[in-house]
Amino acid sequence: MHKIPVGILGASGYVGRELCQLVVDHPSLSLAFATANEQRGQHATFSGEDIVFGAMEDAPLNQAELVFSALPHGASSHWVGRASEAGAQVVDLSQDLRPGTGPDGIPYGLPELMRSKIKGARIVANPGCYPTVMLLALAPAIRGGLIRADSPVSVVAASGVTGAGSSPKPEMMFAEVGENYRAYAVGNSHRHMLEVRAIIKSLGGDFDVVFTPHLLPVSRGILATITVALNEAVDAPSEIWRAFYEAEPFVQIVDEAPSLKQVVHRNSVLINLHRAEKVRTPTLIIVAAIDNLMKGAAGQAVQNANLLLGLDEGQGLRA
Repeated sequence: MHKIPVGILGASGYVGRELCQLVVDHPSLSLAFATANEQRGQHATFSGEDIVFGAMEDAPLNQAELVFSALPHGASSHWVGRASEAGAQVVDLSQDLRPGTGPDGIPYGLPELMRSKIKGARIVANPGCYPTVMLLALAPAIRGGLIRADSPVSVVAASGVTGAGSSPKPEMMFAEVGENYRAYAVGNSHRHMLEVRAIIKSLGGDFDVVFTPHLLPVSRGILATITVALNEAVDAPSEIWRAFYEAEPFVQIVDEAPSLKQVVHRNSVLINLHRAEKVRTPTLIIVAAIDNLMKGAAGQAVQNANLLLGLDEGQGLRA
């Protein structure tokens, strides 16, 4: 069977290696090249297939029908342009082209909300991991006009250490992370808030979000607790969310608050909803979980690639 050749730029990081594994295992894709400047010439094995990381400048961009760019923020957009000029469709996993940062007109790769804009596109901006879990959890309430404009939505989310990338950092050492739990980017200053605000506005939302991320002493996964003040009480919020995502295989509305063990190595988001008791303002508590390397990055990138290439959207992915 003919397989579609794809390339990966920045293949040696956590997300890049996840992409390599997904492409090698994909029934319709083949890995044409994988670049990693600092590890050029080094070998890696994915499902028994030996891959040699090449240099960026040697990447045969014209040999790939689609290119994933897992390059760092600020370095990716240049190579996205070069890959596109070489004739490839591109899924960019950096922040460079996302709403609030990049140029207008680049589709935002959140298929459950933006599918019609993704199909047929030449370039797609893959969402950040935190925005993915936040926006999918909030979208039914935004579209339904349920959220009070005068009360900020509070998001407290914790991520595994792979979310910080693979570059050595003293604060990511085992002795610093193990048996510890801490907040970072306190003060609503996380870079992902740029795209979160832009997408909320595009969906018709008019409210503030206060986001406080935390670092968990685990390798992968994101668990978010979102507190939402409502315009009026909602009797059965789970049914609203189930109806909204009825046709979406990668969104699951669950009856109990999810845990990270339920989502690791899967491309799904699990969402649980409860009405808060003993409060004067009708309030909804949403708990949502994803694997930051899958639905939060590489898995969603493959989901977008499937759409761009006219394949079944779920091909090569575990729901």
